[in-house]
Amino acid sequence: MRTYDFSQGKRGPVVPLPPGKERITIRLDTDILDYFRDLVERADGGNYQTLINNALRSMSRARRSPPSRKRCGG
Repeated sequence: MRTYDFSQGKRGPVVPLPPGKERITIRLDTDILDYFRDLVERADGGNYQTLINNALRSMSRARRSPPSRKRCGG
């Protein structure tokens, strides 16, 4: 039986996070995850987390934009 020595091990992620990224835990509905995973599969690759991030960014930018002013006729 093989044994492993973890006495020199360090806690934390194996791969460091790139600047501007934060690791969180989030619960999403299964149908939402299935949708984004399906998009990645149909595109023959990619990252569903990036697609979710882009969708959230697009929504947040749209909400931050000032409302369009409609001109009243007359």
